[in-house]
Amino acid sequence: MNSNDQPANNKNYTIPIIVTSLIVNFVILLLFFSPIGYKGSIKFDLVIFPRINGVLNSFTFIFLISSLIAILRKNIKVHKGFILASFTSTLLFLVSYLTFHYMSSETATFGGQGIIRPFYFIILISHSILAAIIVPLALFTLVWGWTNQIQKHRRIARWTMPIWLYVSFTGVVVFLMMEPYY
Repeated sequence: MNSNDQPANNKNYTIPIIVTSLIVNFVILLLFFSPIGYKGSIKFDLVIFPRINGVLNSFTFIFLISSLIAILRKNIKVHKGFILASFTSTLLFLVSYLTFHYMSSETATFGGQGIIRPFYFIILISHSILAAIIVPLALFTLVWGWTNQIQKHRRIARWTMPIWLYVSFTGVVVFLMMEPYY
């Protein structure tokens, strides 16, 4: 057997995962910190996108909890189904999130005052940092699970699951706190 005849689970996905993670995070940063974006007029209210994002983050959180319950019950098939649902809702969130930030010429700012203001920014900053980190973590965890690299999968999933749960939950919290200012 030559090196091209390796079983699928020995394939190295590291470079595609790292490149994908860098591209996703770069595009998000680009939309936030550069003047690119849609310059034309829009015939509908873009506020629908943050609402969709809140719903999708809620779905992701529920799917992740369901996948965790399934794997604790050793139901791998159900676990995989909920993980795929989590990835799907996260991918749809990402498309909606990027579309909103590309199409929107104005950036909503948090208007809360008093003790809620630093609380909001602590949540937002931790959410943003961990959202960037979860991209490669989730991809490695998914690939290692699907390619039956179970030891690697379990080792990284112990980090991925709580971070992904935190990111999806705080995504909903950030939306609810920002909703009056869109």
